[in-house]
Amino acid sequence: MDTTVNTSPIMLLSGTSNPDLAKGISEVLGEPLCDVTIKRFADGEIFVRIDENVRGKDVFLIQSTNPPAENMLELLCLIDAAKRASAARVTAVVPYYGYGRADRKDQPRVSIAAKLMANLITAAGADRLLSIDFHQHQIQGFFDIPVDHLYAAPVFRRYYETKNFENLVVVATDVSAAKMARGYARRLGGDLAIIDKRRPAPNEAEVSSIVGDVEGKHCLIPDDMIDTAGTMASTVEVLRERGALDTYILATHALFSAPAVERLIKAGAKEIAVTDTVPLSSDKIEALPDLKILSVASLLAQAIESTHTNSSVSKLFK
Repeated sequence: MDTTVNTSPIMLLSGTSNPDLAKGISEVLGEPLCDVTIKRFADGEIFVRIDENVRGKDVFLIQSTNPPAENMLELLCLIDAAKRASAARVTAVVPYYGYGRADRKDQPRVSIAAKLMANLITAAGADRLLSIDFHQHQIQGFFDIPVDHLYAAPVFRRYYETKNFENLVVVATDVSAAKMARGYARRLGGDLAIIDKRRPAPNEAEVSSIVGDVEGKHCLIPDDMIDTAGTMASTVEVLRERGALDTYILATHALFSAPAVERLIKAGAKEIAVTDTVPLSSDKIEALPDLKILSVASLLAQAIESTHTNSSVSKLFK
């Protein structure tokens, strides 16, 4: 571990994808957000200008890359602007890493977009990347720069520990989510169940069976993201048919693409807990009265501080 003291002043910059989260990180750290001008030309091209001196500074750019695609372009332009302004180091803080589902070539003639986005971030000049809950862990290996991959599990665990569940079973939405579910089950003192699911087409999910006992139990269903909510809605429905009691949904990244809100309302879960890695519009929040939004601002602020001081971030995984 590099224990060299970093004497470069810290500088926080934010794109437009999630200004509220950036403000929260700024407040936790006690560091102001740098003034940045981001606007569109008449033809839609993005103009970026950093309005303060960043020469010799340890710069952290806070920007999720959820749709629209301009969020990724903003991040790249911000990185480029900081490097050309002679920042000492540039860390891309990407709470939600978009295109993470395109992490392999599972069909002929498809793009591995997760790798392409990693190449673009590196080529733009980022020295490090900091993110939360990649869709697949191997995405870390797509980068040729250091990556700090954080988990939102400690944030969720602290929240659910206050509920003191009895007869809890944690339900993995598919085999690949079993490791995540097992971690929650171990820390919250519950059993484990696994959904047998297949995807006939993108954004479509079919649940055929459940491995494990859910009858008469409270069910917690964790996942890294909710996009169209097809998986979650069908999982809640099957659990109810198998005699489960209340169902609780948690997901780090709340994309909530159409028709996610309608599906979640119809599913009737007891509660849906998400983080603020992706901002939600007020109409979606109002439509889901059982929605609980947990902030990862403190988690990211601690990671930024540890990166700035060249100290370990492993304490954030406990």
